[in-house]
Amino acid sequence: MEQVKGVVKHIVLAKFKEGVPEEEIEKHIKDYANLLNHIEHMKSFQWGTDVSIENLHQGFTHIFEVTFETLDGRSAYVAHPAHVDFGTAFLTILEKIVVVDFVPTLVKL
Repeated sequence: MEQVKGVVKHIVLAKFKEGVPEEEIEKHIKDYANLLNHIEHMKSFQWGTDVSIENLHQGFTHIFEVTFETLDGRSAYVAHPAHVDFGTAFLTILEKIVVVDFVPTLVKL
């Protein structure tokens, strides 16, 4: 197995507070995506909602993925004032959040 070079994934699972209007969630998603315009270390941003048929989501409905080239880039993103400001606002509408960072590993069969 070999780690993918130049790729670091930052995964966020979000469970929103009950009663948060969809328009407010959408505004925060756009604000999250807009960080690409302010933080050079972000190489891509993707998001989606849970579509699993296993019903194991535990209320986490939205998934966000940010890609970086290095762990240092990820660390710079976490400390960046634009991310800090976004995170402070985002947390106000969340009931729970899970954040996981990893370097992908390829399995050659």
